[in-house]
Amino acid sequence: MNETLQTIFSRVSVKKYKDTPVSKADLDTIIQAGTTAPSGLNKQSPIILAVTNKAVRDELSRLNAGKDPFFRADPFYGAPAVLVVLADKNVPTYLYDGTLVMENMLLAAHSLGLGACWIHRAKETFESEEGKAILKKLGIEGDYEGIGNCIVGYADGELPKAKPRKENWVYYID
Repeated sequence: MNETLQTIFSRVSVKKYKDTPVSKADLDTIIQAGTTAPSGLNKQSPIILAVTNKAVRDELSRLNAGKDPFFRADPFYGAPAVLVVLADKNVPTYLYDGTLVMENMLLAAHSLGLGACWIHRAKETFESEEGKAILKKLGIEGDYEGIGNCIVGYADGELPKAKPRKENWVYYID
C-alpha cells in the first residue's frame, strides 16, 4: 500500500494531548496542505486562523464550550494548537471548500506524526459577539462562517483504535 493510502486508512481522531508545543515548521506544513485543498471554481473561500497563543486558544475553547453542560471541559482536549477554518459565505461552495481544507489538514497532521481532531461549533463561536470581536481585532472583514476547528498536538498515550466501518456503505452500480 502506498504512503498516501496508509495515511488515509490509519488516521484517527485524537482526544488527549501533551502540552508540548507543535513546531512552527509542522504547523506551516499542515496549513499549506489546507491551502492546497480544491475549492469550487478555485474561489479559495476559506481562511485559516493559526492559534498557538495560549490565552487566545483558551478563549476559543471557552467560546466553543458555550453554556451547554455537555461541553464543560476543554472541548479542545488540551491540544496546544487550533487551526480554525472559516469560509466566505458569499461563495456558493464555501461549506464544501472549508470542509476540504479541514480534511487536508487532518491528514497532513497525521502524516507528520501529530494527533488531530475536527472540533465542531466554529460556526457558533464566530457568530457570537466575542467571536466577531476576535475577527475584527485581526482585521478580518467579510461574511465568514466558522467551518471547523482542527486541533493539533502530540498525542498523550497510544493512538485510539479506529472504529469499524459500517456495513452497506457503498452500493455499486455496474
